Amino acid sequence: MIQTDIIIIGAGPVGLFTVFEAGLLKLRCHLIDSLPQAGGQCSEIYPKKPIYDIPGFPSILAGDLIDNLMQQIAPFKPGFTLGERAEQIEKDAEDFFIVTTNKGTKHRAKNIAIAGGLGCFEPRKPPIENITDFEDKGVEYIIKDPEFYRDKKVVISGGGDSALDWSIFLTDVASEVSLVHRREGFRGALDSVEKVMDLAKEKKINLITNAEVVGLTGQGTLEGVTIKHKTQGEMQKPTNHFVPLFGLSPKLGPIADWNLNITKNAIEVDTFDYSTNIEGIYAVGDINTYKGKLKLILCGFHEATLMVQSAFKRIYPDKNLVLKYTTVNGVNGFE
Repeated sequence: MIQTDIIIIGAGPVGLFTVFEAGLLKLRCHLIDSLPQAGGQCSEIYPKKPIYDIPGFPSILAGDLIDNLMQQIAPFKPGFTLGERAEQIEKDAEDFFIVTTNKGTKHRAKNIAIAGGLGCFEPRKPPIENITDFEDKGVEYIIKDPEFYRDKKVVISGGGDSALDWSIFLTDVASEVSLVHRREGFRGALDSVEKVMDLAKEKKINLITNAEVVGLTGQGTLEGVTIKHKTQGEMQKPTNHFVPLFGLSPKLGPIADWNLNITKNAIEVDTFDYSTNIEGIYAVGDINTYKGKLKLILCGFHEATLMVQSAFKRIYPDKNLVLKYTTVNGVNGFE
C-alpha cells in the first residue's frame, strides 16, 4: 500500500501545482491519473496549444507548461500511479482514506485532493451522418500537433476559445484556414474575436458565420465539406481537414459514486478551503463548482494554494502553520 499525506486524483496542471504548494509545507503527495503520463489535457489533447493567461508568460505552450511544473515539483519527490483510474474510496479504522484504482493499487492518506479537470471526457460531435467514416482520415476533434496541418487546407467549426485560438494559430501553418460558426457572434475571449476579425479582413482567415458544416465528401480520405448558410443555401468547399471544436462532454466516472455533492457534473466546494461535503476530501480546478467559478488554470492554482493549508491542519492540528515565502527561503529550504 502506498502511504502519503495527500492523494491527488488527477495529474493535470492544477494537480501538479498542488504538489508544489504542499511541498512548501513539507507534505508528501502521490498522484493518480488514468492517462499514461502526467499533464492531463495539456499533454494528451493540446500539448502544442499556446496558453496566454499564465502569470509571467505572455504565451506558453501547454506541453511546456507541464514540463515546467514537473521541474518545479521535482525537489518534493512526488509519487505517481499513472494509467490507472481511482475507482473506490473508503475509510480505515484510523480515519485515513484508502483509494483503490481499477487495477487494485491501494493508496492511504489523511487527505484527498480531486483535481480531475473535466473528469472523463469525449468530444462533442456535430450531427453529420457520415462523420465517423472520416475520423482519422481528415476529421479530427482535437489538435495535438499543429505541424500536422502544415500547408494543408483546414476547416474549423465552433465559436468558443479553442476554435478561435486554433484558427489564429494555424494561419501561420496551414495553406488555408476557414472558420465556420452558426452564429454571427462568438463566445470566446474578446481579444481572440478581434484577432480573428482582423485576420479575416486581411484575408488570412476565411470567416463564414451564420453557417454550419452539414456534409463531408471524399474517397477514402476527406476531400471537401458541405457548408449550409442560413440565407445563401449550400456550398461545397474543398479541404484536407475538418476540425469541429464544440468542446468536451464531461463525465465524472467513478467520482459520481463517492457520495459527494455534485451539481451539473461538478463537485460543490466551500471556497474557504475548497473542501467538499466529506471532511478531508477537497476538489480543485475545473472539477469543482461554486458561485463565481471561472474554469481557468490560474484559478485552480489559487484553489490548490488555499487547500493545502487546510490539509496541513488536518494532519497536524496542534502545529502552528506559518506561511513561508519562497522568495526569501528558496525551494531548497523545504526539501
